[in-house]
Amino acid sequence: MTHGRPHAPDRTPAGTDARRALAALCVTVTTSQGVLFYAFPVLAPAIAVDNCWPLPVIIALFSGSQVMAGVCGPFVARWLRLRGPRTVMTVAALLGALAVAGLALAPNLWVFGVAWQVAGIAVAGLSYPPAFAALTRWYGPHRVRALTVLTLVGGLASTVFAPLTAALEAQVGWRGAYLVLALILALVAVPLHAGALTPRWEPDGTDDPARDRTVVRAVVGSGAFWALTTALALGTLTVYAVVVGIVPLMDERGFGTTQAAWALGVVGVGQVLGRLVYGPLTRISGTVHRIAVVLLACAGATVLLALVSGPLFLVMVAAALVGAARGVLTLLQATAVADRWGEEHYTTLNGIMHTPLMLTMALAPGACAFLAGPLGGYPAVFLLLGGLSVLGALVALASGPSRGRAAHRDTVGPDPLHREGL
Repeated sequence: MTHGRPHAPDRTPAGTDARRALAALCVTVTTSQGVLFYAFPVLAPAIAVDNCWPLPVIIALFSGSQVMAGVCGPFVARWLRLRGPRTVMTVAALLGALAVAGLALAPNLWVFGVAWQVAGIAVAGLSYPPAFAALTRWYGPHRVRALTVLTLVGGLASTVFAPLTAALEAQVGWRGAYLVLALILALVAVPLHAGALTPRWEPDGTDDPARDRTVVRAVVGSGAFWALTTALALGTLTVYAVVVGIVPLMDERGFGTTQAAWALGVVGVGQVLGRLVYGPLTRISGTVHRIAVVLLACAGATVLLALVSGPLFLVMVAAALVGAARGVLTLLQATAVADRWGEEHYTTLNGIMHTPLMLTMALAPGACAFLAGPLGGYPAVFLLLGGLSVLGALVALASGPSRGRAAHRDTVGPDPLHREGL
């Protein structure tokens, strides 16, 4: 019996079109993350002071946008699966630019909050998951190389946009900074998405919808799927809370906003360096053990940042190590589904897995700020986060299969049910 379209492992990259799309996504994902995520930790203190708005409320509104992104993720994944990334990501870029302009022009906290929720809808179409799905579809068995290139460049988002945002805020205030960033997002991401995301697109799955639904339900209903999702969520909570919390942590220790912004930028440099090791790591480890090792690295780097209070050089080193661990974790999030269950239903399964991950990202800033008071400051919060990352590593180890079974899986048939024994 044939299942229609060829399976993903038989595909080859789509030549020049795919390379052009990869180059465009490198620029647009970096810009989107810089504008919609990394600018906020730098501008949040100024927003609170300038408007007399409580900082925890501002952080909660930002977190709400990440919740919105998580809720919208499955709908974006479905739209992307059927229509491809060009329309989805172009519309999302335009919506994101309008939302950021809305932040800059908000006359009160209510409008500011609404603008963040609109931004969250845009994030669902601009963050890594849609780009991961597109490159996995276009590059097939060569996906790790393409994903590594994307995340290497994307890792520079904080390095570029944290200092840029700090400089803009110093010159034109937080509202002017957001207006400039909205213009950058509109002029960069909208035309690149519309003009470069043109490789041929076919919905994933087979020509047998009933079989596709059966396979997806079986994978999503498995303990392995949710164990891996839980492990990745705990690691995600750690690294995203650290990124948002590093500015107030340094403020507690007497460093200025500019120094904190540079520390956030150093996290981006660390991400780039960390992602360079991912390719070799995939060749010597199975998916489960790879996740456990990376989560332990996240824990160690987070604890180090909690314990090192100075001088500035050592704080920067700790920030770079946190970035390195986060950089590898991003690639794990990109490849875990395809490594475990193949590429045939990647867009659907990855969209489902990334929904709780996006919700975890949303909780991270608020959780970090909320716990700082009861725990006596951000160093104690970072120690707790390190412990959660260790727990994630243990969950990953308990999820199976072993490395030997993973190697066997790559030699058997294309059906994910058979491959995972579900």
